[in-house]
Amino acid sequence: MKMGLKTNPLKWFVHSVLIATITIQALTAAVQTPLVLYDGTPLKIRINQTISSADAKVGQTVDFEILDEIRVGDLVVIPKGGLAWATITEAESKGRMGRGGKLNINIDHAKLASGEKVPLRAIKDNEGGGHVGAMTGAIVATSIVFFPAAPLFLLMHGKDITIPKGTEVTAYVNGDYPIDSAKFRPVAASRQPAAAEAMLTINSTPEAADITVDGKYVGNTPSTVRLASGDHMVKIEKAGFNSWQRSLSASAGSNLSLSPTLEKKQ
Repeated sequence: MKMGLKTNPLKWFVHSVLIATITIQALTAAVQTPLVLYDGTPLKIRINQTISSADAKVGQTVDFEILDEIRVGDLVVIPKGGLAWATITEAESKGRMGRGGKLNINIDHAKLASGEKVPLRAIKDNEGGGHVGAMTGAIVATSIVFFPAAPLFLLMHGKDITIPKGTEVTAYVNGDYPIDSAKFRPVAASRQPAAAEAMLTINSTPEAADITVDGKYVGNTPSTVRLASGDHMVKIEKAGFNSWQRSLSASAGSNLSLSPTLEKKQ
C-alpha cells in the first residue's frame, strides 16, 4: 500500500522544508536593494575649452572631461575621462560706461558607462528648487579648483568674464538615478597594480600656457602632472607665443621639472 505525503510524516516534513526554502530564496531575490546613483553625488569635471563673455553664444554647448570615476557597488557607472555637458544660458560682452560682461552656464548631463545621460546641477543642495544647474560667473569665481593653482586674474580680461580651458569645478548628480546592473561592467575583483609613476612640475614664462603630454591636454602652467614610466613628449602652447616642446624619459619615483620661457611670435 502506497503512502501519500499526508500519511508519511517524514516525506511531508521534507517537502515542507523544500517549499519553504524555495519561497524564502524567491522573496530574498525580489526584495534585493536596487542600485541607485544618489542625488548630490559630487563629480569633478574640467572644461575642455576657453569660453568668454566676449564671444560666447547663448545655446552653445560646452564640453567637460570627467576627472574621477564614480562607482555604485562594484560597478563603474561614470568612467574617468568621460564627458559631461553644459549649455551657455546668458552671454553678454562688456559694454560702455563700465558695464561688465555676463556669462552664465547651465550644467546639464554626464555620460554614464552605459551610454545613458544622468542630469547634473551646479550646487550641492537643491532645497529651493529652481534653476539648479545654473553656474553663474559668481559661482565659477568661488568654486574653481585650478590645476593646480592658476592666478585669479585669468577670470577677468578687462570686464569680460573668461573661464580658461582646464578650469576644474565640481558638479552634482541631480536626483536619484536608478542603475540597471545589466548595462554596466563590474570592476575586476583583482586589478593589476598601477604602473609606477614619476612627477613632473611644469612652469612657464609667461604662465597660463596649455600643457599637452603625448598629444593629450593635461592643464595649464604652473602644474604638476603624473607620468607613467617611459618616454614622453611635452608641449607648451600659448596664444601669441611660439610653441615649445621637449622629449623626456620618466622613471618610477623620479621628480622632474621644466621651466621654459616662451618666445613671442614675430
